[in-house]
Amino acid sequence: MTIDTKSHSNLFAPLSLPRGPKIKNRFVLAPLTNTQSREDGTLSDDEYRWLTMRAEGGFGLVTTCASHVSSAGKAFLGQLGCFDDRHLPGLERLAAGLRAQGAVSSLQLQHGGIRSLSDGSELAGPSAHSETGARALSEAEIENIIAEFVAAARRAERAGFDGVQIHGGHGYLIAQFLSPELNRRSDRWGGSPENRARFLFEILHRIRAACRPDFQIGIRISTERFGLVLSEMVDLASRLFADGGMDYLDLSLWDITKEPEEKAYKGRTLMSLFADLPRGDCALGVAGGIMTAARGEWALSEGADYVAIGKAGILVHDLPECIRKEARYTSPALPVSPEYLRQEGLSTAFIDYLRGQRSFVED
Repeated sequence: MTIDTKSHSNLFAPLSLPRGPKIKNRFVLAPLTNTQSREDGTLSDDEYRWLTMRAEGGFGLVTTCASHVSSAGKAFLGQLGCFDDRHLPGLERLAAGLRAQGAVSSLQLQHGGIRSLSDGSELAGPSAHSETGARALSEAEIENIIAEFVAAARRAERAGFDGVQIHGGHGYLIAQFLSPELNRRSDRWGGSPENRARFLFEILHRIRAACRPDFQIGIRISTERFGLVLSEMVDLASRLFADGGMDYLDLSLWDITKEPEEKAYKGRTLMSLFADLPRGDCALGVAGGIMTAARGEWALSEGADYVAIGKAGILVHDLPECIRKEARYTSPALPVSPEYLRQEGLSTAFIDYLRGQRSFVED
């Protein structure tokens, strides 16, 4: 991999999506678990500060953490909620704050499925799961969850967000439906790859029909692990691009330069399998270890339309502005001190969460 360390001009080119406002650059704040919301899902001052600081720091599109669309689908403590109208005041405040700082805003929508914190009869997924004790959802329950995704998107629209991002990755409910390992249904929601993807497409199409014409809809997917089959995920991406219902596809790659795990695809990057697909007017974004301007520029040169910044966005609230001033800028090396993270707008709850991540916070 050859990386040019001198140029970063492409990172600051505006990005137009099929719908919604133009994004001022190619820097997107990735959706990041931060455990800073109140336990009822309402927005806290800590989460508001953390996200609006990134908008002020120059990120063109700011995505919230995974926001659960159902009380039964909560996946982590301190998770932002979008399943009830009581969440609207906080969401309105957040959308307004992000817009005031010049960022396009996206509320990520998620349901934990078998990875939810629910227990007993509420814990459910596509099929029964012995490890978690989850039961299989009925068809009526599947329809209800789709309706919950739509209702959450409508709340995001009412709150003033420019769009939503449907979380189809990381082993949560949509990814569970996509997985032949976790989805063993024999009805129209399981079996063939097309049937297993029906849940995602129904969510996409019904949100598109329910929201205003210029409302942006993105979809985030994982490409490997979580019981997923890489060839199926490439085919899914191709279908999503051709469908026209979404505005961008966001790939969670862990490392933008890595090769696929499957031997049949060795010798090329995982990202290239998706970057080579015809995408029409849709955008393709990638996340995975982008800690420098050079890696971001390389991702764009390899076919991505934008870069989704995770760790570096936590470490440097104004990463885009730092890169604008210095093409060779590199975000701080890990681990960093709790004091440093507090200066970057992280609360004690977020810092404590990061202590569970390998080598992120100094002892």
